Order: sequence, then structure tokens, then C-alpha cells
Amino acid sequence: MSTRKLSWLSKLIIITLVTGTSSLGISLLLTTSGFEHLLGIVKPKSESAKASQNKLMSASAQQNISPATDQMNEIPKPFQGTIVYQGKLKANEKVIALTFDDGPGPKNTAQILEILKKNDIKATFFMIGEMVKYFPQVAKQVAADGHVIGNHTWHHWYRRMDVATAASEIDRTAEIIYKTTGEKTTLFRPPGGFLNNGLVEYAKNEKYAVMMWSEESGDAERRSPQVPMLIKNVLKYAKPGAIVLMHDGGGNRSKSVKALPEMIAGLKAQGYRFVTIPQLLEMQAQEQHLAEVASPIVTKDEHPNN
Repeated sequence: MSTRKLSWLSKLIIITLVTGTSSLGISLLLTTSGFEHLLGIVKPKSESAKASQNKLMSASAQQNISPATDQMNEIPKPFQGTIVYQGKLKANEKVIALTFDDGPGPKNTAQILEILKKNDIKATFFMIGEMVKYFPQVAKQVAADGHVIGNHTWHHWYRRMDVATAASEIDRTAEIIYKTTGEKTTLFRPPGGFLNNGLVEYAKNEKYAVMMWSEESGDAERRSPQVPMLIKNVLKYAKPGAIVLMHDGGGNRSKSVKALPEMIAGLKAQGYRFVTIPQLLEMQAQEQHLAEVASPIVTKDEHPNN
């Protein structure tokens, strides 16, 4: 082979290698860009774009760690602005609602939550605003476990209040419950069951359902009964639609914690299942609606057979 032919062949090989390398580089670049696109990786083209992306990521992160569930514990309209002592259900509708007042607390509430979880029971907790402020993580856990939260004022005062004070007691509590747990509540329980100190009047005007109770364990009495009597007080007077008052705060509630498992077992043995306050009110509303449909009002000009 001549020198001239070798020179020409060498040039051909070099051109081929250069072309192949360039194509490979372009292919890799395209592949990388495509790969990033598939993963959703978008590179900001400027510093302002980078700042904007970081802001969005920060907002997204805050949403992920936010405790708020933005859950509205709605109650049927007939109960808004009324006082309720128990659910009015048929005798064979054996449901009962457990309620706990004066929490949340770091010890008693946590223990009660564990007992409820083991028994797959949802309850209703009427919380004091100050206690939610002091123990926000416990309040969050109540909501995270699927329980319903009600308003029990900020200070748990019994005294007579003007409109401004009553509004502050209820509104501040509603606000901190929502900010801490994400639950918007329309359930209110007056401290001590006092109906005429200004709180209930304000709550009714704000369309809260004022939730009283039909039976209690007696765990908040000055001379609190021993555990067996706490259990007996609830089991003896249990009835369909009953609302049971107990406490997870406001003092040493170790007796309540000890009594709760046997109390639950006894109610289950009687055939009861457990509901939250909104569930109880919804059941009553449905039963009333069915009764009205089944027994329509007949005027003097109508005959039931027409």
C-alpha cells in the first residue's frame, strides 16, 4: 500500500472517531436531560427562579409536618344551638358515648388513649384551652387517634361572665384546638354543668351543641369513689344513647384509668358498642327522620289511604 493511500486512510479513521465521540456526547447529554425530566428535576435558570423553587419546597415541607387535619366535626342542624343530655334512640339501639373532660394531660390522657386503642373505641374529649396550650402534643395525639374534640372553655371558670368574657373563653379555646389539632368543633360542654353563667347562652348563639351527660362515673367528686364503685356507677345506669361523663384531667385520675378497662368490658358484655358524640346525634337524627317519613302528619282534609 502506498504512503498516499495510508495517509488518506488515517484521515478517514480520525474523522470517524471524532464524529462517533461527538454523537456519543450529544446522546449522553440528551439522555441525562431526559432522565432528569422523567424524575421531575427542573433546574432554575436564574437566582430568582431558584429562590422561588426553594420557597415552594419550604411551603410544601410545612404542609407535610402540619398537625392540622382541617376536620369539621359536624352535627345535624336540629342539635345546633340546643342543650343535649343524651341520645334518644330505640331500646334495641345499644350504643353509648364515652366522654372525657378537663384534659389533655401528659399522663392520664395518654394512658386512656392506649386503653381506647386496644379496645378499638372512639370517644369524645372536651378540652380546656389552657391545657391544650401546655400539652399540644397530647392534644395532637387525641386527634391523630381519630377521637372527637369538644370545647370546654379556656380557664374552666364557674363564675358569672359577661358576653365578652364568655366569648373569649369559648373562642380562644376553639382557636387553639384548631391550630393545634386541625379539628373545628361545634361541641361545647360547660364546666361543672353550669347553664346560667353566660357561657351556654353565648355557645347557643354561636350554634354550638351544648353537651351535658346522662350518667357519670363520679371520678370528679371531692371524695372520689374507689375503682369498683366507679365501674358500678356506669354499668348500673347504662342505657341506649347514654352519654357518660369521665375525666382525664383536673386532678389525679389514676382511678379513672384503672376503672376504664373493666368498665368497657362490662358494657361490651351488656351488648353495647361505642360511638362519638357526632355519631350519636347523627343516629338520633336519622331515627327521627325515618319516624317522620313512616308517620306523616295527616290534615283534617286528608285520609291516610289516599
